[in-house]
Amino acid sequence: MGANYSSPGQRFPVTDLRARQPWTPRFESEIAPYRVNSPSIVEIKNRNQWKSRLSALKDTNKLLVIQFTAKWCGPCKSLEPKLEELAAKYTDVEFVKIDIDVLMSVWMEYNLHTLPAIVFMKRGKEVDRVVGVKFDELERKLHKYTQSFF
Repeated sequence: MGANYSSPGQRFPVTDLRARQPWTPRFESEIAPYRVNSPSIVEIKNRNQWKSRLSALKDTNKLLVIQFTAKWCGPCKSLEPKLEELAAKYTDVEFVKIDIDVLMSVWMEYNLHTLPAIVFMKRGKEVDRVVGVKFDELERKLHKYTQSFF
């Protein structure tokens, strides 16, 4: 039995690995696959925008779905594709997204303590909420409140 080694000419050259080009993403989805870019979900960026959106819907029977989220929240990111899908399906519903790090005061108004949180509103009043990543419950309540007329 001989020694188990290869000659320098048979070895894989390490310099080939260093010469390789670094990975660069080809598509935006390779960087942030759970980013909400849907025009059906409006991101609320300040208190005035929030107040005007809320007051515009107070006199209508349109359902408002508020997604409370944060950039650092992993479960929130997993919920975003489902919300985007629901926003595309329920076009008669107003979907808004509020980053709690930007509008903590709105988060506190609803006395929420856990992310992600989805609040359902009609005529300016909260009718229900879903806290946590509960896809079935979210869709069931969305269907319930789009079918009800009160």
